[in-house]
Amino acid sequence: MALGASFTLLNLLLGMGIGWLALRIAAASGHLPRIRPLALAALLFLFLKELALSAATVVRAVVKPRLDVKPGLVEVPVTLRRDGEISLLACLITLTPGTLSVDLSEDRRSLLVHALDASDPAGLRRGIAEGFEPAIRKAFP
Repeated sequence: MALGASFTLLNLLLGMGIGWLALRIAAASGHLPRIRPLALAALLFLFLKELALSAATVVRAVVKPRLDVKPGLVEVPVTLRRDGEISLLACLITLTPGTLSVDLSEDRRSLLVHALDASDPAGLRRGIAEGFEPAIRKAFP
């Protein structure tokens, strides 16, 4: 559906088959994380909320007659330790309009994030530390 831009029974069955196969491989290798479905739903809701708010902020910034943004790079501390959790955090940041995960530090303790408006780096850090990180930790204990 996402790659072919059409929803068909064949695409649905193919997606389910690939998902089932991926779960079997992950379970056999011992890399299948524990998932809390309600916490995962809460993480999805949080992401959709952040997506809508960020998109509105970006639209406001773009349609203003005078572009008043201060883009920049912000180093954001990361308290998550598992690869999958850090990857998910980086993806959520990148999928949120106005931010882009650029790099993970060698010690895996901070992400370098490009922000469309980096005028409040502390606010950006706080938003990630108090929003996405705890939600990811709850969804994948």
